[in-house]
Amino acid sequence: MLAQIVLFDGFDPLDVIAPFEVLSAGSDAVGGALEVRLVGVDAVGPVTSGTGGLQLQATHVLAPTAPGFVVVPGASGPVEADPDLVDTVPVLLARVGTTGLPGKIEQAFGAPDTLVATVCGGSLALAMAGLLEGRHAVTHRLGNDVLAATGVHVVDARVVDDGDLVTSGGVTSGLDLALHLLDRRFGPRVAHAVEQLFEYERRGTVWRPVGREPLAV
Repeated sequence: MLAQIVLFDGFDPLDVIAPFEVLSAGSDAVGGALEVRLVGVDAVGPVTSGTGGLQLQATHVLAPTAPGFVVVPGASGPVEADPDLVDTVPVLLARVGTTGLPGKIEQAFGAPDTLVATVCGGSLALAMAGLLEGRHAVTHRLGNDVLAATGVHVVDARVVDDGDLVTSGGVTSGLDLALHLLDRRFGPRVAHAVEQLFEYERRGTVWRPVGREPLAV
C-alpha cells in the first residue's frame, strides 16, 4: 500500500513534511505495510516549495490508481495580490489546475482502493480545477469562502472525512489528517502509538456526513 504525497511548484513544506513523518512512523508501526513516497505529477527530481526556496526530492511519479492514499498539499507564499509578486498562494493553487494533477486525481477518485486527502489549500486547488463540486470539504479559514464558491459544502472542522475524500484545514492540520488516515486504515491502536511517539494529541472531531442531524443549540 502506498501513501503518495504530491509535490508541485510552490508547495507548502509543512503540508508535506507533517503527513510524511506521521505516515512514515505509522509504516514502522505496521511493519512496513505502508510505503510513503514524495511524488511528482509527471517527473522525478527536485521541486521548489513556496518557502525560502526550500526543495524536496520527488523520488517517484504519482501512480493515481495505486491502493492507498494520495495526499495533496497546499501552497505557501504571499496571500494578498501584489503586482510585484507573481507567485501568490491563489496563483500557485490555480496553476495546479494547468498541470496533469487534476486528471490524475480524477483517476484516483475512480480507483476502488485509493483515497484522496488534502492539507490546507490542497482542497482549494482541486476545487478550482472542478473536482470537488458537491463534496464536503474544508481548507484554510482564509480560503473557505472561495471553496464554497466552487460548489463545495464547506464544513468548519479540523478534518472532514467524505468517504474517498478527506480534507483538513490550516497548515498544522496535516498532523491530524495523517493520524486520521492511520486510524481509518490500520485502527486506533496504531494511530495512538504514533501520537505517543510524536507527543501530539489530535485536535477536534473528525466530521463525517453520517448520524443524526443536530438541533440548533
